[in-house]
Amino acid sequence: MVTFVDSNKAEHGVEPICRQIQIAPSSYYEYKARERAPDRLSDRIKRDMRLELDIQRVWKDNFRVYGARKVWRQLLREGMGVARCTVERLMKKLGMQGVRRGKKCWTTLSGDLLDRLTDKVSRQFVAIQPNQLWVADITFVATWMGFVYVAFITDVFARYIVG
Repeated sequence: MVTFVDSNKAEHGVEPICRQIQIAPSSYYEYKARERAPDRLSDRIKRDMRLELDIQRVWKDNFRVYGARKVWRQLLREGMGVARCTVERLMKKLGMQGVRRGKKCWTTLSGDLLDRLTDKVSRQFVAIQPNQLWVADITFVATWMGFVYVAFITDVFARYIVG
């Protein structure tokens, strides 16, 4: 909003623009005063600016792999009392994130090029006697050795795994 007021104040003036976009002119003038004099910034903003430098330093010193939890722990070890949520907020603002372990597992190939099986029961999963309707599903389970795929066949009437 401030950039909009700045770009149009020569033509219309600050107060009429502020009235139209429903902000107080004093808010605009206070923002501009803070741009000129950083000592007028709030204590939280000043602290955040100092913390951003420390967070960037810790993150870069550790090969840009630390996430918010490890950066927060390192800052605590260095004697800086800071909340973990503050570190998370500032890292998100700075566009920094840790490296995630493991490989991404793709289980579904989406697209219209694949042949889809027809829905033979019209999404009506109701049976009035055992062994009248079976449904199947496949899923994967992460193990220490990798992913294991598991298929289930369930009797709809008894809600029992039959295979």
